[in-house]
Amino acid sequence: MRPILHPSIEDVSVAAILHALSDPVRAAIFAGLANASCVQNCTTFATMGDRVIPKSSLSQHFKVLREAGLIHSERQGVEMHNSSRCAEVDARFPGLIAAILNAYAGDKACDAPQA
Repeated sequence: MRPILHPSIEDVSVAAILHALSDPVRAAIFAGLANASCVQNCTTFATMGDRVIPKSSLSQHFKVLREAGLIHSERQGVEMHNSSRCAEVDARFPGLIAAILNAYAGDKACDAPQA
């Protein structure tokens, strides 16, 4: 198997981060990883609400997040274990991740059905 490439934190750019998180599915995946207390495998995110995400699409989403420098992925047998790189990204761009995650959480609150 070919190795999984992760950009060094010096190569991570704001443009790549914003591009990666411009997709709502990727934003949801990243928010889930950022709020998780342990590594998560890809299948954890295969269902988002009532929507099932095909494996090929899910793999592509994780690849974009990884290439943007937002997550770290590691093969464990046939599974990929993923974790966020929030601390590293926050050290390079202070406050950026918190602002994005807060905006995402605010958008999710606005999308909630009204009672």
